[in-house]
Amino acid sequence: MNSRERLLRTINGEVTDRVPVTLFIQDHGHFIHQLHPGIDPLDYEKLTCKVIDFQRKLGCDVFARMIFDLYHPLGICLGGVDDGHETDTWKVNTELTEEGNNLVRSSVITTPDGELSQVFVRTALNKGTYVYCCTKKPISSERDLDIAMTYEPKMSAAYGEMVKEKIRRIKDHLGTDGILGTWVAGGPFNNASMIMDHTQLYMLFLSEPEFFDKLMQFTTNRTLDYTQAFIDAGADVMLVGGNVPGGFLGAKTYEQYILPYEKRYIDFIQEQGCPAVYHNCGEIMSLVASYKKLGARVVEPFSPFPLGDADLRRAVDIVRGDYVIIGGVDQVNVLQKGTLDQVRQVTRETMEAGKKNGPFIIQSADFLEYNTPVENVEAFVTTAMTAARY
Repeated sequence: MNSRERLLRTINGEVTDRVPVTLFIQDHGHFIHQLHPGIDPLDYEKLTCKVIDFQRKLGCDVFARMIFDLYHPLGICLGGVDDGHETDTWKVNTELTEEGNNLVRSSVITTPDGELSQVFVRTALNKGTYVYCCTKKPISSERDLDIAMTYEPKMSAAYGEMVKEKIRRIKDHLGTDGILGTWVAGGPFNNASMIMDHTQLYMLFLSEPEFFDKLMQFTTNRTLDYTQAFIDAGADVMLVGGNVPGGFLGAKTYEQYILPYEKRYIDFIQEQGCPAVYHNCGEIMSLVASYKKLGARVVEPFSPFPLGDADLRRAVDIVRGDYVIIGGVDQVNVLQKGTLDQVRQVTRETMEAGKKNGPFIIQSADFLEYNTPVENVEAFVTTAMTAARY
């Protein structure tokens, strides 16, 4: 059985010859920039190939995750509305300024029904590693939302063709050594957090339920064409951000106000035969049972304390194989900062906890950080492989 078969069968709920062993490495900055500081940090395709090559070299079941190379327009996936395209009814005026390590993109969008404004910031954590945030969100009223719903440009046919070519080249490079996932624009609640301030969003379903429903409909519908393009291009799984409606909301609140919208989006993906991987990298334990109702084929990454609140042994007892768990070894306190003995011990404990009640995939809990010792990553892979048999 090759790695591609092993990962796909596991994701579809089968117990195979062993637990797949993989790594979460971003296709930009952080650990991959540590390995390849000379590559242009914006050459995402070359960096994705290097992510594949590194996992392949270690003997991993390669799980490549395309993030930044497909994020165009940025507003759909990283924050804000689309300020990268214009139409006759969507005119964009953008000013770029530099403030220390920040590249600030301030945009005013003019439509027949009024203006939207937003500020989008790219911050350099270190040379070659950037993070992104919409620091001034464009939607604060129902009028703002109506403007975005009416006039925001739709996905172009040229974008869909570009996606097909990018995914084809990466899959050719990957071969049978693993699978390719593409990060979509998040679940509807995650996507809403990119265009509306959190302090308003977390109360909106109680204070203005009709406004909230309209917002969730918009944040679902604005992403469907992009998601469809990824599926049509042949990506193996869709990676869906679900960390913003985290466990701190509680199961009752999540199931009543959030889950129906998230499930609609998950269903859209999986009805086309493409598994969804739902990603909550924070507090998760109060929602472990709720995710059975969500219907996603896979849930990840069950970040252990202090990164999250995951108790993997308890989680697998709750799930009982109703969905596949990707469970991780702490990428900061263990893989980046721990000793070799700590890496080996935690990896063994994670493997034993994860595989006892059904299909399981082990990986670094979230993406590997800059300054993670390569020998620690090697120890994780070697130890996991030794303990991977069911």
